[in-house]
Amino acid sequence: MIKLYGSTTSPFVRRLRMWMANMDHEFINLQIFTGKDRETLANRNPTLKIPMIECEGDVIFDSRVIYRYLTEKFDYPKPSWEQENQLTLIDAATDSLVQMLLLDRSEIDTSEDKMYFKLQRERVNSTLSHLNMLVDTGSFSDWNYPAICLFSLIDWIEFRRLHDLNDLAGLLSFHEDNAQRIEVTATDPRKG
Repeated sequence: MIKLYGSTTSPFVRRLRMWMANMDHEFINLQIFTGKDRETLANRNPTLKIPMIECEGDVIFDSRVIYRYLTEKFDYPKPSWEQENQLTLIDAATDSLVQMLLLDRSEIDTSEDKMYFKLQRERVNSTLSHLNMLVDTGSFSDWNYPAICLFSLIDWIEFRRLHDLNDLAGLLSFHEDNAQRIEVTATDPRKG
């Protein structure tokens, strides 16, 4: 059995939980910043990051690598280069927003006019704008792994109130169109 380690609020974990909805696995919800869960994570993953999986003796780190591992293991179709680029865009925005959220939670004022903060905001604005354009041109019309990742990102932005999406109608429409999928509602971080 596959064991997926993560938290209910991580967008990187949630994308896998949604994608693995029809795959036999156990989800192990960790509170990764304190206590025994932190030790559990440290004993299995030297990066101290989630998600990770254990599968038949293998321990695999990072959502993108886990996706590739399971795709190969179960002989699922590999993503196209266009889809790989979509995933890179989604990951870039997610990574920048995670960094800014952690800084905010560390009581560092990310609104300051500092290069690091400006670069993160610029990356988020640029990638979300491009993703909005891709939605408008139909690039995410199929409910596949890139679409799941995009939904996870948008929903996490809304959940954490990390960015104003009002000028990105394509992303908001995409979110609304997919919000009632069973794997979406079953993994909603607001419920757990």
